[in-house]
Amino acid sequence: MSEQRSDREAPIVADRLVKRFGVFTAVDHVSFDVRRGEIMGFLGPNGAGKSTLIRMLCGLLRPTAGRARVAGIDVASNPERVRENIGYMSQKFSLYNDLSVVENLRFFGGIYRVAGTRLAQRIQFAIAMAGLAGREDTLVSTLSGGWKQRLALGCAVLHRPPILFLDEPTSGVDPTSRRRFWDLIYALSEDGVTVLITTHYMDEAEYCNRIALIDQGRLVALGSPDELKRDAVRGKLLLVECDDPGLLLQALQTAPNVRDVAPYGSSLHLMVDNAATDIPGIEDFLAGRGLHWTRVEPIMPTLEDVFVQLVGNRQPAAVPR
Repeated sequence: MSEQRSDREAPIVADRLVKRFGVFTAVDHVSFDVRRGEIMGFLGPNGAGKSTLIRMLCGLLRPTAGRARVAGIDVASNPERVRENIGYMSQKFSLYNDLSVVENLRFFGGIYRVAGTRLAQRIQFAIAMAGLAGREDTLVSTLSGGWKQRLALGCAVLHRPPILFLDEPTSGVDPTSRRRFWDLIYALSEDGVTVLITTHYMDEAEYCNRIALIDQGRLVALGSPDELKRDAVRGKLLLVECDDPGLLLQALQTAPNVRDVAPYGSSLHLMVDNAATDIPGIEDFLAGRGLHWTRVEPIMPTLEDVFVQLVGNRQPAAVPR
């Protein structure tokens, strides 16, 4: 009996997914779902397991344990059908540099079995979306990273997939091109396309509806950017502004009731248990050492603060040789 997708089922469902390579566990019992039209961001350090997760969900890697359903299809039992219902864009754009823009689009149209009038229409759409009108015959090797990025996205959506996987697609691309790329992602999301994107850029993570924070193969936090900043950080965050942050950073590492201190631009971020009672003690500590500051006050954490507290202070897992 063929698999039927329930309208109530999320387009992406992962249930205790595990992937092991020998004795090394790359993905460790990860569960989540992604709703229709949602932009879900996977945020984590290099080697956290983000790309391995995406490859399992795309049917490119078989899970060691657990289950995943994409477009209502089990990824382990029917990976080919999964790939018919998704678009995938890898870190390297997957373009052929010795082919022109339109030749790449025709090639990917063939892979996705898009032909005839429909292919011509979709190629026109992709060229307009990428802003490459008039450059159809340009060799891809001569395009900048931003142009390649948008062309690769156009190739990935030629067959109008309802689900799109983007694996660090903006790595090495300038900030302006990244912003334009995200405009395209928002447009796809508004059309009902479900997007799962991996990134290590904190500003990009802010653009997502929800963020899954991945570390050492495990899901350590899940929620909207505002939810993570409100709920994931244990303690209270203080901003310290001063003329010599390097000097104060060294001193505050030994200050009582300061659990963590980190540079943040030209200021410092301190983690304490209680802002009301700890601020006077910090000011007394600095004054007693002849150190000067201009402001110490409570602030809302940033995603970078969340990342540092949940991931940055953990010891990396040993990778067996």
